[in-house]
Amino acid sequence: MLQTLRNAWRIEEIRKKILFTLLIVLLYRIGNAIPVPFVNTALLQQYFAYLQNTALGLLDAMSGGSFSNATIFALSIQPYINASIIIQLLCIAIPALERMSKEEGEEGRKKIASITRYSTVAIGLLQGFGYYMLMKNNGIIVAEASKSVWAAIIIILTFTSGSALIMWLGEQITEFGVGNGISIILFASIISRFPNSVITTIQNVANGSLAWWAALLVFLGALALIVLIVFVNDAERRIPVQYAKRVVGRKMYGGQSTHLPMKVNMSGVMPIIFASSISSIPATIAAFTGHSQSAWAKTNTIPYAIIYLLLIIFFAYFYSTIQFNPIEVANNLKKNGGYIPGFRPGKPTSEFIQRVLNKITLFGAIYLGIIAVTPILVSHFSNAAALTGLSLGGTSIIIVVGVALETVRAIEAQMLMRNYKGFLS
Repeated sequence: MLQTLRNAWRIEEIRKKILFTLLIVLLYRIGNAIPVPFVNTALLQQYFAYLQNTALGLLDAMSGGSFSNATIFALSIQPYINASIIIQLLCIAIPALERMSKEEGEEGRKKIASITRYSTVAIGLLQGFGYYMLMKNNGIIVAEASKSVWAAIIIILTFTSGSALIMWLGEQITEFGVGNGISIILFASIISRFPNSVITTIQNVANGSLAWWAALLVFLGALALIVLIVFVNDAERRIPVQYAKRVVGRKMYGGQSTHLPMKVNMSGVMPIIFASSISSIPATIAAFTGHSQSAWAKTNTIPYAIIYLLLIIFFAYFYSTIQFNPIEVANNLKKNGGYIPGFRPGKPTSEFIQRVLNKITLFGAIYLGIIAVTPILVSHFSNAAALTGLSLGGTSIIIVVGVALETVRAIEAQMLMRNYKGFLS
């Protein structure tokens, strides 16, 4: 990875894209430090100190701490993620949207993107209103502005415009920078909390609230988790493919053997990101309506872990279905004279590929679910105060490592494409 980054830095075109990405991340972090007016941030931080294992603690982790400080980027990318989930599900349920996304090509994708943007603003308004009511009901809005309609409008619109601006920043990274913009922003949000987590752990060990061996076990567990994520992320099932010999004129083509690679974790970190957003909706509603200490608002409970695991499995299958079409792959093999040994071309081949896809998707989904749910269960059965917030550890690590690997792959792809261009020119 470091060698790839060094090689990419020597190429001027890619270096500009990396610097542009870092500039956008810097602007995002600056926005995370600008508070919304009329909010008593000291009272808000005291309030969030007791909510680390609730849905609000999850939202705070995904926003890089800006949610607990009520900054202009407090809603982070959650409105955009929720809007993307809703629109992608509607594209399957509504034939008109399905035709728009599949048959209209680039123009259809632009229309879908526009619908997602408008949906993001609408969801941002709802979440901004909920966050305002949460602060008002708990006396966090300053006294002179708590009864002012204009103060409410300013706070809600600031939250909404902040979420829209984050969406725009992510699109700029995707278009002019390196990697997926939304994933990069989420990566920056989670990474920004790691130094504080390390300092807190050291302080807990120093004051005796956390045993040194427990901290060492957590550290070694995190390293083992990173190794597992990298290993599974590169794992793939290779289906052998044989191409028949064919004579064209006086030459003979084909006859070679190759394979069809199918990644075990085909959908990457997206099931984790989507599942964390959806599973926190009931808890978020409970927290926004003044029931922040109820069982539904906590993210270290058994019901939350079960819902979280089921959603991860669902979105893993959902994304693999979108990204990989066995019928299309089987037809392409048939057109090019390829076949899988032991299976006739056409429908038998597509059915075999579908069975393989289901098996590896199930394995990948269970792998993601175990990594994400295990810290939740450890936090649930442990009463140690020093382990507060551990339920977010597995999710954070898998997102950070997954996004880092995807970004390095994107850089390698751009370097490879640049080499091809130089060869052709």
